[in-house]
Amino acid sequence: MKVTKADFIISAVRPNQFPEDGLPEIALCGRSNVGKSSLINRMINRKNLARTSSTPGKTQQLNYYLINDDIYFVDFPGYGYAKVSKTQRAAWGQMMENYLLEREPLKLVMQMIDMRHPPTKDDIMMYDWLKHHGLPVCVVTTKMDKIPRSRRAKHAKVIKEDLGLRPGDPFIQFSSEEGIGREELWAVIAGYAGLNTGSEPAEGTTSEE
Repeated sequence: MKVTKADFIISAVRPNQFPEDGLPEIALCGRSNVGKSSLINRMINRKNLARTSSTPGKTQQLNYYLINDDIYFVDFPGYGYAKVSKTQRAAWGQMMENYLLEREPLKLVMQMIDMRHPPTKDDIMMYDWLKHHGLPVCVVTTKMDKIPRSRRAKHAKVIKEDLGLRPGDPFIQFSSEEGIGREELWAVIAGYAGLNTGSEPAEGTTSEE
């Protein structure tokens, strides 16, 4: 997909701050430091629109990015960061839950998992929660370039098995450094969001070396 325009719109903490134009929204969730900002920048071919940080837990709002005036990426606070207070984690959790269960323009949740490691308990709980509530999920494994090619299939298998990946849920292996998986992920997003890219929806797509 060719991205010609991308803008940061708002860091929202309350529903009355969410955009009201009804454009499709794609939520990005994952543990702190999983690489959400790097993925956004690679997907739009911009270096610094989404700011990366060496400090886990920095994102504390729902960050909205408008792409091609057609679709929003909604970057969630990272989960599983121990140094955040229980009160703050509870507040983030409630904000995220309300959005996921009530936001009508939401078309897909991209759950991002570091491919170098098996899914954490938080990753598994998040996936199970999303599936329990019937939300469409695409699992994206990040930092693929950090793993030797000969071991990537094994790492992918562990993640699928530990998550209990449901049939039909797309699974994309991604590298922000090398751009691997970018087009496959855009195809999945376009399918769920109803974007006209000249191709059919890519439900169940799997990107593997």
